Amino acid sequence: MFVIELVYKADLADIDAHMSAHVTFLKKYYASGNFLVSGRKIPRDGGIILAVGKSRRQIEAIVEEDPFCVLGLADFRIIEFRASQRADDIQKRIEKA
Repeated sequence: MFVIELVYKADLADIDAHMSAHVTFLKKYYASGNFLVSGRKIPRDGGIILAVGKSRRQIEAIVEEDPFCVLGLADFRIIEFRASQRADDIQKRIEKA
């Protein structure tokens, strides 16, 4: 599993101008099964994506497609980890938050 952290390098007006393309990118990888959860950081200086993939290189290639990456609007940090535990009621916890 991977945590992908986005850190904006551009002002929010530029980010918002390209948000539609970024959402299209997200939807593509939700449909492929790679993305599990995503959202804005608070304060809004970037975002987080929880992803699964066959390798770090696969996730790096996916990130390179993000319009925020292509346009140089954000820096990306990829953290790989082995998921060894999870809450049985994870969906309820996400909905409650």
